[in-house]
Amino acid sequence: MKFFLPCILVVSILVSTATYAQQPFKVIAFYTAKQDPAHISFVHEANRWFPQMAAANGFVYDSTNNWNNLNDSFLTRYQVVLFLDTRPESDIQRSAFERYMRKGGGWIGFHFAAFALTPSSYPQNWDWYHNEFLGSGSYGSNTWRPTSAIVKTEARDHPFLKNIPSTFTTAPNEWYRWEKDLRKNADIEILLSIDPSSFPLGTGPKAHEIWHSGYYPVAWSNRKYNMLYLNMGHNDIDYEHKTNSELSFTFSNEVQNRFLLNALTRIGQRSMQKN
Repeated sequence: MKFFLPCILVVSILVSTATYAQQPFKVIAFYTAKQDPAHISFVHEANRWFPQMAAANGFVYDSTNNWNNLNDSFLTRYQVVLFLDTRPESDIQRSAFERYMRKGGGWIGFHFAAFALTPSSYPQNWDWYHNEFLGSGSYGSNTWRPTSAIVKTEARDHPFLKNIPSTFTTAPNEWYRWEKDLRKNADIEILLSIDPSSFPLGTGPKAHEIWHSGYYPVAWSNRKYNMLYLNMGHNDIDYEHKTNSELSFTFSNEVQNRFLLNALTRIGQRSMQKN
């Protein structure tokens, strides 16, 4: 009998560990989806795509357009927060998000979630988020029209880049330039950047909407936080003919999707370990 009890204890520990490992991490996506048709298109696409990926990959996906849910109590239910288009605007929401991230919560932000321009409807009035957390500062400019780009991987050993080729072609997107040079920030790890073979990038019609040279990060992480920002998230829309028809989709790209799922899985698992 004295040999039987330790066996039961070992089996119990193994079962407990296996049960913990099998618990799905939970994702909550915040969105606004009220302004630019391209951003609205992306949000609707994301809210179709993520539930499919959740079912296939063993995580839970919820979404909400109620930013008042960005509070301490609500966030305890989730391991990963997504900002699909905009960012929180109230001080209460912003403080709750900062606390969540400082405690090891996970986050992925897309495209417009990093936008800040003063003066505009989204001024740079949140220093922790734009300068410390993202490190990018204010928005600088963008390419136009939305076009695919060839991007290169910058950190080959990073787990987000597992099984991602050294270069790949993205889905069409409007690409952003930022105020700050992320290469000079020791906390920022750039994961993807525009490959020079993409130039000229954009079609105009304005000359400054076409990039001919330069260094442009499009996905990065902050070593102090459990997070990823990626510039993807702007579908191509038929503005010219005023139909607002969708001409491209962000989640149509297999390699780009694999990169995102790598990141989401890793971020979700790290968040569960913290909690």
